[in-house]
Amino acid sequence: MVTTIIGTNSYARQQSVKVLVSDFIKKYGDIGYEHIDGENIALDQLRSSLQSIPFLSDRKLVVLQNPSTNKEFVSNIDQLLSAIPDSTDVIIVESKIDKRLHYYAVLKGQTKFRELQEPVGGSLVSWLISYVQDNGGQVSPQVARNLIERVGINQQRLANELDKLLLYNPAITDQSIQLLVEITPQSSIFEMLDSALTGNNRRTLALYKEQRALKIEPPKIIAMLTWQLHILALIKTAPHMTAEQIAQESRQNPFVIRKSLALADKIDQRNLKQMLQDLLAIDTKLKTDKFDPDEALQYYLLTLHQNLLLSA
Repeated sequence: MVTTIIGTNSYARQQSVKVLVSDFIKKYGDIGYEHIDGENIALDQLRSSLQSIPFLSDRKLVVLQNPSTNKEFVSNIDQLLSAIPDSTDVIIVESKIDKRLHYYAVLKGQTKFRELQEPVGGSLVSWLISYVQDNGGQVSPQVARNLIERVGINQQRLANELDKLLLYNPAITDQSIQLLVEITPQSSIFEMLDSALTGNNRRTLALYKEQRALKIEPPKIIAMLTWQLHILALIKTAPHMTAEQIAQESRQNPFVIRKSLALADKIDQRNLKQMLQDLLAIDTKLKTDKFDPDEALQYYLLTLHQNLLLSA
C-alpha cells in the first residue's frame, strides 16, 4: 500500500509518519524499515529500494521524504508506483506539491492520500489542552488562546513552546508564557500597529526597534503591515458577519480575525485605504530610490494616530 502525506502542518505530518512507522515496527520489526531522502538519491537506487522484496521480514516499509525534489522520480511516478510489490508499504511525505502537476494527480488518485493543514479555531485550542494534559500539565482554555495569539497557529512551534513551558511548570499560566515565550514577528506587528493607532508613540518605536533587532528587514515589516491591514479591510467589508463567518469566507484563521476586531473599530474604510496607499508608496520608493526605510516607516507609524484625529 502507498500512503501520501502532504500539507502545511509539519507537526501533523511528523506525527502521522511516526505512528505508521511505530505500528509497522511493532508488528514486523525494524529490519524491514527504510527512510530515504528523495532529493539525495539516484533514481536507480530509489527504484531498487521500492521494488526489492523484503529481506528477513514478512513486509517492508519505505518512507520517502520530499521525493518531488527529485525530477526523475516525478517524471517516472506512474511506472514506479505500478512496480511496487504487494509486500512493500510506501509512505510518501511532501511538505508542498504543485497541485497543477500530473504528479499530484497520480498521488491523489492512486495512493491513500492525506492532506494535513493547520487546525483552526476551537480545534486548535482543544488540541493544545489535550497535549498539555497528556504530558501531565494543566492549562485553561483562555490561557491556551492567549498562547496561540502570542505564538501563532503553527502546531510544531506550539508543541515546542508547550514542551518548554511544561518543563518550567506543569501548570501553564499567562505569567509563565510571558516569561518564556517570545512573541512572533506577526503578533508583534499587530501590537505595533495597535499602539500606533492609539498614539502610544514610545511603545510603537520600542516595538519597531525590537523588530529590527531581530533582523526583520523593512521590506518584511512592510509585508506584515500590509497583511494586517488586509485583515482589517476584510473585517470592515463584512460588518454584520461574525469572526468565524469572516474567517470561513476569507479562508483566514478565526484567531487572526477575532484578535483584529477591536483594532478594526478604530479605523474607518477611508482611513484604511489611505494607510494602504501610504504604505504602498513607501514600498515603491524602497524599490526605486535610495532613502532611509527605517526613518520612513517610523514616521508612517508615528503619524497614524494624528491622521485619524485630523480625519475625524
